Amino acid sequence: MAASTDAAAATADAAAADEVAAAPASPAAALDIRIGRVAKCERHPDADSLFVEEVDVGESEMRTIVSGLVQFVPLEEMQDRRVVVLCNLKARNMRGIKSHGMLLCASNAAHDAVEPLAPPEGAAVGERVWFGEGGKEQGAPAEPNRVQKKKIWEAVQPDLKTDADRELALLQHRITTQQQPWMDAVAALSDNTPLNYT
Repeated sequence: MAASTDAAAATADAAAADEVAAAPASPAAALDIRIGRVAKCERHPDADSLFVEEVDVGESEMRTIVSGLVQFVPLEEMQDRRVVVLCNLKARNMRGIKSHGMLLCASNAAHDAVEPLAPPEGAAVGERVWFGEGGKEQGAPAEPNRVQKKKIWEAVQPDLKTDADRELALLQHRITTQQQPWMDAVAALSDNTPLNYT
């Protein structure tokens, strides 16, 4: 009977493992979210509310990103700032300048307080981030066309919030990089602050 019980337990364990393996991956795994550094930031020549940043995300060339942070972050605080960048978005024309990605920020419900996410000091520029331990084995990010067509960001964004440690989490899964822990992703905004992009 013991052998039969052991075999049944092994079969159950194998079935559970197969169920986990077959479970659909979170849409967040398709996003290419990376650590970046703003190498240069200036006001948009044709839009008072926009910054134009040159951002290093670990590629051979800087990315030009246009963000609506003028009323929230002083220009001097954007220079050489470490940021979190959503990279696999289709380029968008922002008042005559193409933007190749978005800076991820947290905001309050009224959207009158907005703060760019701050990665940990030891995280390398260009490093991709994930959510929860399982994300370490995440596959390649989706192509920008697929992200747009399937509305992947729109599906993920409502579930991204800061937690009691002011750390970003997707549902119960905290944002993770090789450098842990990632505390104080935001400095001023409080628990359960939703994530936005700008």
